[in-house]
Amino acid sequence: MTFEELGLMPRLVEQLKEQGIVDPTPIQIQAIPHALAGRDVMGLAQTGTGKTAAFGLPIMNHLLKVGKKPAPKTVRGLILAPTRELAGQIKDNLTAYSQGTHIKVGLVVGGMSISAQVNRLARGTDLLIATPGRLIDLIERKAVDLSETQFLILDEADQMLDLGFIHALRQIAPLLAAERQTMLFSATMPKHMNELAATYLKNPERVAVSRPGEVADKITQEVHFVAGAAKTDFLIEKLAEHRSDAAIVFARTKHGSERLMKTLSKAGYATDSVHGNKSQGQRQRAIDALRGGTIKVLVATDVAARGLDIPDVRFVYNYDLPNVPENYVHRIGRTARAGRDGRAIAFVAPDEMGELKDVEKVLKMEIPIASGRRWDLVPGVDTRKPKRKQPSGRGGGGGGAGGGGGRRNNDNWGKEQPRGGRGGAPKAHTARAEAKPALEGRWDPTNDGPALEAPKPKGRKSKGQASDQAQGPVGNGGRPQRGPSGAKFVGKPKGRGGKPKGKPNMGGNAKPRRPQA
Repeated sequence: MTFEELGLMPRLVEQLKEQGIVDPTPIQIQAIPHALAGRDVMGLAQTGTGKTAAFGLPIMNHLLKVGKKPAPKTVRGLILAPTRELAGQIKDNLTAYSQGTHIKVGLVVGGMSISAQVNRLARGTDLLIATPGRLIDLIERKAVDLSETQFLILDEADQMLDLGFIHALRQIAPLLAAERQTMLFSATMPKHMNELAATYLKNPERVAVSRPGEVADKITQEVHFVAGAAKTDFLIEKLAEHRSDAAIVFARTKHGSERLMKTLSKAGYATDSVHGNKSQGQRQRAIDALRGGTIKVLVATDVAARGLDIPDVRFVYNYDLPNVPENYVHRIGRTARAGRDGRAIAFVAPDEMGELKDVEKVLKMEIPIASGRRWDLVPGVDTRKPKRKQPSGRGGGGGGAGGGGGRRNNDNWGKEQPRGGRGGAPKAHTARAEAKPALEGRWDPTNDGPALEAPKPKGRKSKGQASDQAQGPVGNGGRPQRGPSGAKFVGKPKGRGGKPKGKPNMGGNAKPRRPQA
């Protein structure tokens, strides 16, 4: 099968050949004909299999046939992505595909000059790739008009299940043209994906080249059972085995990532970090350094689990297992790209057995043991983090991103911070759970903004002595104040009369606040 046989215009096919793209991938073979026919598409494929081209090429084919420029401030096709890194990767790919054509590809994400983005949007845009927070801000400034947008793409759509993102999508979708084509693509397919598809797609064609949770065949997975306090030394030993190979190390928290990066640097490794406390410029420079070989080790939170396309990455380390099991699939998808081999290595401490169990449930397999033995689970004790609450169809639910507390940075809202749930705080059963805010709902560790600070463990410890296992996400200062039923007050410290300022995080009735630009 060729791109010509799929129905793409010769001009576009020739441009693909100049980019070295000759043979379509399986997901492209299945999706492109339906997309060219104007059908809504729901696609499932592993990372690195060409999903961007699967939805981008049919839209470009249509725009080339139209042949006219968009009106000022208007957008013809909108692609929503959950993270800045993924949005940037999509923009780079589509720009390459459209070289030599009239198609204008735009990017609007946080961490970049909004005035420059306003100026570019004023001229009209054929294809706009956006993160939801910045897009909403631009809409409110009347800098962009979506009334003529005929194409909507939801990339990495499992992230749309984040309550904050659902809230944004509900704001954005009604502004688009009533008659439009919508496509949804993802590497994982949680059970509530059908609910999302039913809301925003019309009788979609379902295409899949992998089962949910399946990873690339060329990824070799292994797990090491190692005590939390021994993880760092063990990581240094493992990295020493392949100093010349690029590696990404995933940690759970922003502060933990930064601390680990500094430790590796002192151990003699060329390294940098990517997480929510870094500016967009810093994050991009770190990624470019890994891509260019200036550094060999990138330490990151889940903010880097999507959108990073660095073919030379041979090793992915899960220093901490993710709280959201599907994120494991996205993490290890950073290796074995472009047909290469790759290794995914996970470290599991005793209090991470719950997370391991969830990951293996998604994978539908047990990860092979490379060292140690499986930690025993104490009967009746759940070591996992509070599970995410799926959207119920109501607009706010779950307390939004951290129950409305603190500053949020526009794009990756609701991530790397706990979410407020219904009914106050459930009891924690483990040391790790006690060290983190015991809140219902999803805690997705990919946020750009600050998180709530966990209660500090009892007993005196010197600065920086707290271990990763006992560390919760750290926010803007002291401990959160407690209100009725154990609810945490988010915001400023106590004011006059000893009353805490700000609203209590009481869970489900709290509405998500719009992220800052």
